[in-house]
Order: sequence, then structure tokens, then C-alpha cells
Amino acid sequence: MPTPKILIAVAAALALAACESKADKSAEKQADALEDQAAATPNEAAETALNAKADAVEQQAGNADGGATTANTPDTSPSK
Repeated sequence: MPTPKILIAVAAALALAACESKADKSAEKQADALEDQAAATPNEAAETALNAKADAVEQQAGNADGGATTANTPDTSPSK
């Protein structure tokens, strides 16, 4: 029989997955496409710009619902 800790972890994961909105999923797909373009370009400036745009799309989607779903929100800390 699973331990209570495992059951709690599974329940938390399911709850988090249920919170992800259609807008979050759509933004994640858009950001992934931009990141794929960035990886494919030989131009470093274009790569940086595309990755920044992907981060902005993810950030906007993560904050569109008041921050309730932030699993896909990138870390934009300038200290890293």
C-alpha cells in the first residue's frame, strides 16, 4: 500500500496539472516553437531575441491568471 507521503505528492501533482489553463498550454506551445527556432538559428543575436520572446510569452501566461499557475513561469532574475 502506498505511503501517505506518496499519496499526498500524487494528489498535489494532479491538482497542479488541473490548474494549468488552456492559455498556459497554448503559451507553452508558442514558447516551445520560439525556443526551437532559437536553437536552429546560427545567429546568436537572433537566438537571444527569440529566447527572450519565448520567456516573455511564458511570463505573460504565468501571470495572466494572477499567478495561480506559475509552473511554466521562467526565472527572470538578473542575478543568475
